[in-house]
Amino acid sequence: MPKKAKSKAKSKAKLNLKKSKKGRRAAPPKRRKVAVSIPALEAAATEAADFAAKHEAAAAESKGAAEQRRSDTDAARQEVAKLEAAAKKAKRDVAWGAAAVKEANNRAAKLDALAEKARREAKGREAAAERARRAAAEKARREAAQQAKREAAEKARLEAIERAKRKAAEKAERDAARKAEREAARQAKREAAEKAKIEAAERAQREAAEKAEREAARKVEREAAKEAKREAARIAKMEASAQAKREAAEKVEAEREAAERAEREAAEQVIREVGEPAKSEVAAKPESDGPSFTDGIRRK
Repeated sequence: MPKKAKSKAKSKAKLNLKKSKKGRRAAPPKRRKVAVSIPALEAAATEAADFAAKHEAAAAESKGAAEQRRSDTDAARQEVAKLEAAAKKAKRDVAWGAAAVKEANNRAAKLDALAEKARREAKGREAAAERARRAAAEKARREAAQQAKREAAEKARLEAIERAKRKAAEKAERDAARKAEREAARQAKREAAEKAKIEAAERAQREAAEKAEREAARKVEREAAKEAKREAARIAKMEASAQAKREAAEKVEAEREAAERAEREAAEQVIREVGEPAKSEVAAKPESDGPSFTDGIRRK
């Protein structure tokens, strides 16, 4: 088979394969609206991308297998080329005889048939690999979409549960706060009553203490007044006694002075009457006699 015919057949087969791919391309599934947040969609898209990457890796592996098949096909083509070259050589050797030419033609026909069969098998393998890749990609996309839906639904369910938990916790917190306020109010009332009771008791104690203090002060004042009266009476008595003693001393002193005056007058009278000798006797007489009346008064 000439090279131009081979290239034309190959390009035609590729065009037919592309048309068949376009015809077999599946319609994209309808998108459903999911009431989730943008971060949830981004996370779901990321996980879907990871899942698609995994399936693309699997498709790449299948593509590698297809490439291996292509390499096998290329080897077969090379073999066919070698056989074609041999056929050409055989054709060039037509001069050796019609039988050789006929045999060469038969061999070339067989080789052409084998090459066509190998090409058909290679095309079939390529088509199968392409179908497998498309099926794997579509399956990965569907599974990623389903996974994203499941994750969005699970996230929505978890968010609903979390909201319910938060509402329950807030309600419990409000109930606890109201209970604490009621307990605080009751405690404040009890403390106020206890404080009022203590203040009343303290006020009663203060009033009793003040009353007792006033009574003690009045008693002390009465005792002080009595003591002052007694002290005044004692002082008055002492003053009266001292006054009496002073008066008695003054009286005795007056009597002594009167006696001394009378004695002096008598002595002077005697001196005048007797003269000088009598005066000396009178002067010596007090020394020989006992204590005079005035000495006893002084001692007293």
